[in-house]
Amino acid sequence: MTYVIGANCIDEIDRACVEVCPVDCIYVGGRKSYINENECIDCGACEVECPVDAIFVDRRARKDPELARFLEDSRAFFAEPLPGRAEPIGNPGGAQKLGDLGVDTPFVAAFEA
Repeated sequence: MTYVIGANCIDEIDRACVEVCPVDCIYVGGRKSYINENECIDCGACEVECPVDAIFVDRRARKDPELARFLEDSRAFFAEPLPGRAEPIGNPGGAQKLGDLGVDTPFVAAFEA
């Protein structure tokens, strides 16, 4: 199990989740944040802290087509090159190493919030 950040985060980046994450697995894009499922330790601290209820467990997303889009998009954020980048982000071992990325997947960039 891992956590996913959904539509409620778009244009509402609060960073409370980033501050409580003990393993630094939440990466800040341009319009929303993304959780690296390979770095997440499933502690749930982010879900509790999120003021806009944007964070949910991946098993919930698998049962809901709307949420499933954000699960797949989160995977794409790390596995595919983002606009303006030649290589995928992959698993860098912590968001602080990269800082705010300022870019989102095409799905989120085009999302009507």
